[in-house]
Amino acid sequence: MPAVVAPARRAGVRRDASSWGQGGVLRQLSALDAQFLSYESDINVANIGGLSIVDGQLSRGDFAELAEERCAVTPTLRQRLMTVPLGLDRPYWVEDEAVDLGYHVRELALPRPGNDHQLAEQVAWLHEQRLDRRYPLWEVYVISGLRGRRAAVYVKAHHATVDGVGGAVLLNAFMDREPSPKRQQPGPRAEPDRVPPRAEVLARSVAGIIAHPARLTRSVVETVPYLDEIPLVSQLPGAVPVSRAVRSVTRRLAGLEGVPELPSLAVPWTPFNGPISRHRRFAFADLSLDEVRSIKNAFGVTVNDVVVDLASTAVRRWLIGHDALPEEPLVACVPFALRKKGVEETGNRVTVMLTSLETQIADPRERLQAIHEAMQKIKDRFDLAPAQWLQGLCESVPAALTGLADRAFFGLLARGCPAVNLTVSNVTGPRIPLYVCGREVLAQYPVSLINDAGGGLNITAFSYNGELGMGIVVDRAMVPDVWHIADYLHDALEELKSLVG
Repeated sequence: MPAVVAPARRAGVRRDASSWGQGGVLRQLSALDAQFLSYESDINVANIGGLSIVDGQLSRGDFAELAEERCAVTPTLRQRLMTVPLGLDRPYWVEDEAVDLGYHVRELALPRPGNDHQLAEQVAWLHEQRLDRRYPLWEVYVISGLRGRRAAVYVKAHHATVDGVGGAVLLNAFMDREPSPKRQQPGPRAEPDRVPPRAEVLARSVAGIIAHPARLTRSVVETVPYLDEIPLVSQLPGAVPVSRAVRSVTRRLAGLEGVPELPSLAVPWTPFNGPISRHRRFAFADLSLDEVRSIKNAFGVTVNDVVVDLASTAVRRWLIGHDALPEEPLVACVPFALRKKGVEETGNRVTVMLTSLETQIADPRERLQAIHEAMQKIKDRFDLAPAQWLQGLCESVPAALTGLADRAFFGLLARGCPAVNLTVSNVTGPRIPLYVCGREVLAQYPVSLINDAGGGLNITAFSYNGELGMGIVVDRAMVPDVWHIADYLHDALEELKSLVG
């Protein structure tokens, strides 16, 4: 089996505003994409991934053959970073001349008995390891030794490459809708992408620095209407009234209706807030999507509301068990996708909004209703005025200072007042069964990230073929009993089912 595959070239690729050169495309990372690179350290690792359980045995050789085919037709798998001299500007994506599958596709085996806890422990260790930036930013691990004649495939990529939705697309690039699909053929070959000389890259970067004051002014102006959505900034004196006043005037002048005001959310302390370590724990759980939908219909809420409520209930029970439940509600970071339906977009097209988890409410019915009202408020606001503060904030910092600014900001959040308590996310996946190397994918679980800014706990849901795969990533020291949270998710679903009758 060849260890290196030369990428197929693509003809007729459209250039965008951040591309230049003759003979191909040279695409620059967006400010948000680059932020995931700049803040990364051995502790704040910016990997996102997915764990798939497949029916039957699977070897590295089988998967390497599949990966060779998919690398030829999936541009993201062939992109590596080209940095700018002296770090004066954001990096660019260039195609790897030959993708080294000996590096990207690896294998390991679990010791007996090959149970879920052993699998999760191995995935946690793999997930906390940084990706080598000299290669395209993805790796695949084929894991054998699972009991029940199953195998696992763990795929990880850097957050600079994809967001949560894009990560699902990348994961599914290795999967098929049928056990024996036709071989995917690459498109026609085109001239290789031209990688400009370092002097040319440097000159372009210097020109960008000269123009940055204008971009900075524009970004700051565009960010002001969203000050009441930005963690910590919204708690500064005067931030909320200024934000509301500017937003009211600008929307009125544009002939747009007003947007719902967001409540001021004070972030309480929890055991999973503070500086995280470099070590992770991971657990996963399966919930019935049909049962979640029946609860949704019975209470007149959304699937996303139920997912957030399940996370709220599970975290509430964990905090009670550790005698650490605050009187105030926990505050969660909830990502929102900015991708347009039917439009293929690379990189990160996401923003985040904050919501109250209502963990202080003991009654499960009241807690679900309160979460629904809180989520509805931010959804109504998002539908009228999608939050752009994250992009604006990233654009406002000069590229040469981004790394220093990001690491300083993360350190401030970790050691001072937390910006949020945790992250809760819900990603929509395929509704049909998928196959990898002819084996059916039995389950899929998201493996997301934690950092100093977002807290040492992340609960992400991924829907697949009638099931809701829950992935829980935590700091190893902060939450040593991560599987308790997985159990509490099951308990939370049973509690809501009992209310439906």
